[in-house]
Amino acid sequence: MLEALRAIVGDGNVLDATEVAKRSAGVWRPDSLKAAALVRPKTTEEVSQVMRWCHAQNVSVVTQGGLTGLVHGSDAAADQVILSLEHMREIEEINPRQRTATVQAGVVLQVLQEAADVHGLIFPLDLGARGSATIGGNAATNAGGNRVIRYGMTRDMVLGVEVVLADGTILSSLNHLFKNNAGYDLKQLFIGSEGTLGIITRLVLRLREKPMSHNVAFVAVPDFAAMGKLLKHMDRSLGGTLSAFEAMWQSFYRLVTTAPAKGRPPISQDYPYYVLIESLGAERESDTVRFNAALETAMEQALIVDAAISQSDADCHAFWSLRDDVEQVMHGGLPVIFDISLPIDEMERYTENLRDALPAAIGEHKLWIFGHLGDGNLHVIVQVKPQDYFAMRPKIEALVYQPLAAFRGSVSAEHGIGLEKKPYLSVSRSETEIAIMRKIKAALDPKGILNPGKIF
Repeated sequence: MLEALRAIVGDGNVLDATEVAKRSAGVWRPDSLKAAALVRPKTTEEVSQVMRWCHAQNVSVVTQGGLTGLVHGSDAAADQVILSLEHMREIEEINPRQRTATVQAGVVLQVLQEAADVHGLIFPLDLGARGSATIGGNAATNAGGNRVIRYGMTRDMVLGVEVVLADGTILSSLNHLFKNNAGYDLKQLFIGSEGTLGIITRLVLRLREKPMSHNVAFVAVPDFAAMGKLLKHMDRSLGGTLSAFEAMWQSFYRLVTTAPAKGRPPISQDYPYYVLIESLGAERESDTVRFNAALETAMEQALIVDAAISQSDADCHAFWSLRDDVEQVMHGGLPVIFDISLPIDEMERYTENLRDALPAAIGEHKLWIFGHLGDGNLHVIVQVKPQDYFAMRPKIEALVYQPLAAFRGSVSAEHGIGLEKKPYLSVSRSETEIAIMRKIKAALDPKGILNPGKIF
C-alpha cells in the first residue's frame, strides 16, 4: 500500500501507521489518529489516482480537512487510508466582477475570508473554528455558523464543485453562474454528504459585497416569549440587514463571563436569557441610527431589559468573543455536545423538559444552552464528571434526541451525522428517506469504500 501510494503522490506525502499515530484527531479530541496510511495529494488528478488504486484493492478511504467536526465523521480505522487535503490549499481565483472564488478544498475558511476582504468582498460563512476548518469540510458537512439567518448554509454559497468518485472518476461541475437550471444540480448530492459519496477537491463559491456598517448589541430579555418577539421586531425594523441573532441561556452567559474565562459581562449576569444581535449594512451613520432606534423601541415594549451597544469594532469583537468561547465547557468535567434544530415555538418547552429530566437520570451535571436562535438551531451541552462520562452519555443522548420527534425537530442542525448520531437518524428522517439515501450511496459507491459506516 505505502509503495503504491508513494508512487502516486511522492515519498514525502504518505505517512505510515506509526507516523499517523503522532497526529492529533482534532481540536476537540484528546486522542490521536489511526489509519494504515495517510496520503496527501496536491491535485484533483492525484486524488483520482489514489481512489482508482484504493477502489481496485477494496481499500476504504476517509477524507479529512481541518478536523474540527464534533460527530466523529472523519474517524478512520486501523486498516483504512486517510486522504488529507492539507496540501490542496490554493485560492485559484477571486473574480471581483462576478463575485466568485475558485478554491481547492483544503483552503482554510479564515484564509478565504481574508483574501475576499482585499477585494471588498466577503465569504459570509463564519463559525468559531474559522482558523482551522477547511472549505471542503464546510461543504461536505453543509456547515451553518453564525449568519445563516441572512446568508444561508454553506449549500447556499456553493455554485460549483469538482468531485472525485469512489472509482476515481472526476466529476467537474465548476459552475460559475448564479442561475443554472439545466438538469439535475449534481453538486447538491455531495454538499452535506460527509464524504460518503465523493471527495470534493475544488469549489466555486459565491462572494458578497463587504458590508460598510457593523452594529452589534448584547441584550438581556425577561423571558423566552420576549426573545421570540424581539427576533421578529429586529428583523422587521432593520429592513433586511439583520445578520445574526445569537441566544444564550443564563448558565452559558455566566460561564463565558466568569473566570477562568477571559470575557467579562457587558451587562448583569442575573437575567434568564441573553441575545447577541448583529446588523450588517451599507451606510454607517444611518444604519447605526436605525439599529439604535430598533433597540430603543424594543426596550419601550419591554422586550429588552438591559443592553450594551457597540461603539467600536473592538466592542463588536468583544461581544462576539463571548459567543465563540465555547471551549470553556471543557473546564471541570467532560462535555457531551449536541447540535439540534427545532421550531422556535417549541424551544422553551423542550429545554425545560430536558432540564427537569436530567437530574433524576444522570445525577450531578451542568447544562449549558446557546445557539443560532434566528435559524432554529440550539447547541445543548451537558457536562459530567470524567469518571461518569461513558456510563452517562447514552442516557443523555436518549434524553436529548428522542423527544425531538414530537417537537418536529432535527438531531443535526449543522454538524452532520457521522458516527455519533447514526442511531438517532430515524428521529428526523423517515424510513423512505433513509432507503433513498442508501440507494444513492449504492449507486455512487457500490463497494462502500468512501467513509464507510458513517450516517447510516
